[in-house]
Amino acid sequence: MASGVKVDENVLFLFNDMKVRKANLTEEEKKKRKKLVLFCLSSDEKKIIVEEGQEILQGDSGDPYTKLIQMLPEKDCRYALYDATFETKETKKEDLVFIFWAPETAPLKSKMIYASSKDAIKKKFTGIKHEWQLNGLDDIKDRRSLAEKLGGSTVVSLEGKSLNE
Repeated sequence: MASGVKVDENVLFLFNDMKVRKANLTEEEKKKRKKLVLFCLSSDEKKIIVEEGQEILQGDSGDPYTKLIQMLPEKDCRYALYDATFETKETKKEDLVFIFWAPETAPLKSKMIYASSKDAIKKKFTGIKHEWQLNGLDDIKDRRSLAEKLGGSTVVSLEGKSLNE
């Protein structure tokens, strides 16, 4: 069931910016690229918007996977776009992952509107290979759960850290 919620044009602009990998970027420009962005509903619940201040840049220090976990609200839903860097037994890769966060602790109304609006944002994110639905911190606490989505048993590290860490 569609909710009638629209996707703000800034969401699409940001997605296209994250999707296109520009080969001739300077190191400084690479550090400013988005690694993770959270999206939420506007206060009137009519649009999906970029959540102000909820992003991680490529050049930010610290582990982006751990930061992702910390950024997810405990009692509300969110969408996220995550530029995952991982290594398989053969090669290093980067893939965009669409995340739908709907924790058990979120209000029913929030879960319903986010669930019914998910297709609106997914349709705008053309070419995304990986979708990950999370219903609580147990789904995300271990790097292996995302590695499984990205390539199963061939993935050996995520964000430069071994899956056994």
